[in-house]
Amino acid sequence: MASGVKKVVLAYSGGLDTSVILKWLQQTYRCEVVTFTADIGQGEELEPARKKAQMLGVKQIFIENLREEFVRDFVFPMFRANALYEGMYLLGTSIARPLIAKRQIEIAREVGADAVAHGATGKGNDQVRFELTYYALQPDIKVIAPWREWDLESRTKLLDFAEKHQIPIAKDKRGEAPFSVDANLLHISAEGKALEDPWHEPEEYVYSRTVAPEKAPDKPAYVEIEFEHGDPVAVDGKRLSPAQLLTRLNELGGKHGIGRLDLVENRFVGMKSRGVYETPGGTIWQVAHRGIESITLDRGSAHLKDEIMPRYAELIYNGFWFAPEREMLQAAIDKSQENVSGTVRVKLYKGHARVVGRKSPHSLYSLKHVTFEADQGAYNQRDAEGFIKLNALRLRLAKAARR
Repeated sequence: MASGVKKVVLAYSGGLDTSVILKWLQQTYRCEVVTFTADIGQGEELEPARKKAQMLGVKQIFIENLREEFVRDFVFPMFRANALYEGMYLLGTSIARPLIAKRQIEIAREVGADAVAHGATGKGNDQVRFELTYYALQPDIKVIAPWREWDLESRTKLLDFAEKHQIPIAKDKRGEAPFSVDANLLHISAEGKALEDPWHEPEEYVYSRTVAPEKAPDKPAYVEIEFEHGDPVAVDGKRLSPAQLLTRLNELGGKHGIGRLDLVENRFVGMKSRGVYETPGGTIWQVAHRGIESITLDRGSAHLKDEIMPRYAELIYNGFWFAPEREMLQAAIDKSQENVSGTVRVKLYKGHARVVGRKSPHSLYSLKHVTFEADQGAYNQRDAEGFIKLNALRLRLAKAARR
């Protein structure tokens, strides 16, 4: 098993699973382990991960703030597409994996590693997302997925291994966690254990980024979001960096109970799973983006975007961010955004985000054509008769043929 592996870069969180993996790699492969910890806005203190890695004998430790790159280069392009997996999920976990895996490959090249490793299980989607990215960027890389190799198949075995090898375990981590959590600047998800029965409503303690809509302020709030070429650039007149902007929208959305989702989804590996998601800022963002598109995209472009969106979203969910077909779709989506600029006003109230105003220097909305008042000849209503008859021709012929 250890043949050919001299140095491996591990995606390392500092938690129980990846700390056990770190020691297991050292023992099983007898190789040097380099750790990489990405700050993508998960809201956790990352220095403890450095200290634990040092304690476990790691000499090369990478801890990097990738929040701006995450939002600018991954979330922005995805939101230009209005991507929703299975019509509901804003892909918070899915879009983070290709960034982490990309940076792992870059670090592997920098330090001369011949392998990369991750802590994803053999049942989930993340193993696919990590590894498709690895292979897309470094086709000959060796990938080590401990959960598919070792015999530590229960939490008890993990704890026993940690204690045997003097790996520190936080006291609050010894008990069985009620659910599994993944977090980044776009969202936080909870799944497994207490949430595995799809009939049972999630307890309020599952939610951490949003107040319950019932307890949200009784007075609505309004937020104005400015877009340039499909990307948000300012909130309430203040220009912000990508990460700062999403942080601000998260604050507003969380306060008003916006962005909760309880979803049973179809995993790429074939099973159904239940996830509880909170995406407060992203929910406001997508509503606003569709609002500005409604006056800046013509009908053909808008409808074509809606047709390709499910395919685009599925590619991201399944881990194909660096696939040529995703890049091809992205080029078409980005082309559509050239004139998607302007300002949208969104009303926030008890779990709902609703567009109540939109304006743009590139607006295609023409009051003189749609007004119910006199239009001064801008539109000849008699033209509609021929339009209707031409569209009805095939229907009339079909009906006549059946008589």
